[in-house]
Amino acid sequence: HSALVRVCHWVNALCFLILLMSGLQIFNAHSSLSWGAATDFEHPFLSFSAKENDNGDVTAGETTLFGHTFDTTGLFGASRGSDGEMEERGFPSWATLPAEQDLAMGRRWHFFFAWLLVINGLVYVANLVAARHFRDLWPSVADLRAIPRAVRDHALLRFPKGKEALHYNVLQKLAYLSVVVAFPILVLAGLTMSPAMDSAFPWLLALFHGRQSARTVHFVLAACLVAFVVVHLVMVLVSGVFNNMRSMITGRYRIEEDAR
Repeated sequence: HSALVRVCHWVNALCFLILLMSGLQIFNAHSSLSWGAATDFEHPFLSFSAKENDNGDVTAGETTLFGHTFDTTGLFGASRGSDGEMEERGFPSWATLPAEQDLAMGRRWHFFFAWLLVINGLVYVANLVAARHFRDLWPSVADLRAIPRAVRDHALLRFPKGKEALHYNVLQKLAYLSVVVAFPILVLAGLTMSPAMDSAFPWLLALFHGRQSARTVHFVLAACLVAFVVVHLVMVLVSGVFNNMRSMITGRYRIEEDAR
């Protein structure tokens, strides 16, 4: 990877971490998701809530998904605060930025690093176009036919060697291409939640069928990116953490020769 790509990678990593934690802080202000122009308080398809005893003390956390309720005490709905007492929170304090309930500060963190991520993303895409690297992410027909073999090889922890290691395999291409496609949708959905942006660009509301729908799209795509990052980190660990980290810091990557 070039120096520019490596810098963009680490800026993305920092921005994503802060955006995730500040986004969970914002989500905690209204811990439910629905579809349409207005909030469906009676029938959200996802909600985090807390149960209280007769004294008004929080005793448990619950997650409701498509009408099915699960006890998620300590993780979703209710968790212990800094004072050790159980409190109603969509996501626990260790997962949010800032840790305490502070919507205004969470929004400041989120908006600043969101624009930093957008600028960094534009630089990355401009580099893809200028260096004609888009073809490196676009799977060929032969790549698509090789998906079953690629899945089997990854499941068996067999990774490319020799010349094959110099190029993305089909699973990497599909994963990175999905991120490139999802990124602008995620940004547009985030902008749609702003009344000021809706006033300036009313087509945003029509595009997402309402502000609550945009909020849901934003949350779901963010969750998909979290899943991508988790898989990405697992692959880094099992395929050679030192070699992978060195390559993304210095640009040097040691290629193992294929014995076949």
